[in-house]
Amino acid sequence: MAAPHRIFLIPGLFGFGHLAGYEYFNHVRRQIGAEFRQRGLSVEFYDAPTPPTSSLRYRAEVVARTIAHHAGTEGPIHLVGHSTGGLDARLLLSPSAQLRLGADLLAWRSRVKSLVTLNTPHYGTPLASYFSTVSGARMLYALSLLTILSLKLGEPSLAIFARVLAGVGGIDALVGGDLRLFSRLTEGLLRFVAKERRGEIHDYLSKVLTDQGAILQISPEAMDIFNASVRDREGVLYGSVLALAPRPSSLKAARRIRSPSTAISAALYATLYQFASQPHERYGYARLDARSRTLIETATGSTPTDEDTDGIVPTLSMQWGRTIAAVEADHLDTLGHFLDFDKPRIHTDWLTSGARMSRERFSSLCRAIAEFQLGPFSEAEAAPPVPDGAGGSPMIGSDRRIFSP
Repeated sequence: MAAPHRIFLIPGLFGFGHLAGYEYFNHVRRQIGAEFRQRGLSVEFYDAPTPPTSSLRYRAEVVARTIAHHAGTEGPIHLVGHSTGGLDARLLLSPSAQLRLGADLLAWRSRVKSLVTLNTPHYGTPLASYFSTVSGARMLYALSLLTILSLKLGEPSLAIFARVLAGVGGIDALVGGDLRLFSRLTEGLLRFVAKERRGEIHDYLSKVLTDQGAILQISPEAMDIFNASVRDREGVLYGSVLALAPRPSSLKAARRIRSPSTAISAALYATLYQFASQPHERYGYARLDARSRTLIETATGSTPTDEDTDGIVPTLSMQWGRTIAAVEADHLDTLGHFLDFDKPRIHTDWLTSGARMSRERFSSLCRAIAEFQLGPFSEAEAAPPVPDGAGGSPMIGSDRRIFSP
């Protein structure tokens, strides 16, 4: 019997594997697993959880230990990294990386067939500069807590969050106040979580507050160094998923804002989008090849600019290797955490963004990922060659001509 395909799922910032009884990648695991089984292939999934905001090198080392423990001795290995998890994987696979690990913890790398990155800031995100400020770090804490509750409790968590937040003086008081407000907010919200799960969340949130090394490392300036020094591994298929969410101005007339709680969610999304959509004047994003541009124009009906984002990461920062698919989605929609009126208890939304993600589109996305993992794809579909030493995607110059031939 052939050895199974092993797929390791790596979360991004304020992501997790399992937390408070909820699985971060549960939709991805189910849908991609179905695609493999329909083809008569055996597949096993493993979460490779990381400290939520620790440095990329530390996160990569944690991922390496998880993979080494579950890799077995034979069979193909695939990595799937969401957001910063894609950078962890790139660093881990790179032959030029200096990791504090013995050869026994990295022996599995020769069996890696593919790396899929979703919503990954390969060229950085301007939001990192905001998160690295005192007020931004506190906003990151609140966002992490809201993410946990949104995925765990569904839409009612927004109303709960709004009510408890008002009790500590609102978001302005939280961002500008002292650390005691964090304790009050956390304790107020965790009353709605089962007692046996509260310790896990406390531990997770303390890591967000005490170690934010990755925040500094995903700025456009820092990613310029990362891309200059981290080489792709020969023999591994590198593919990326691009996401573009509607600009906040389109939410004013959106039908999805049906309550005060979703209005708060939309306002938070608008704030994040505002910071993420401010490109750096010198350090640009990827220049899309014709195929990638066609994919995203077909999916969203518009040509992306360096001001388009998924609410966290600029769309043009997500391209690395071959573009597998492009979708209209916000930062967590691509993991199956989107608004679904028909099955709200199965697919729970993260933030109100107005993106048109659906079960059908999510299914198509996972099918494209599975087909990529099982490659190889044809030469005609391959991304064009890049200059020597460039690594993944060519970068735009300071003249901002994103789509110049």
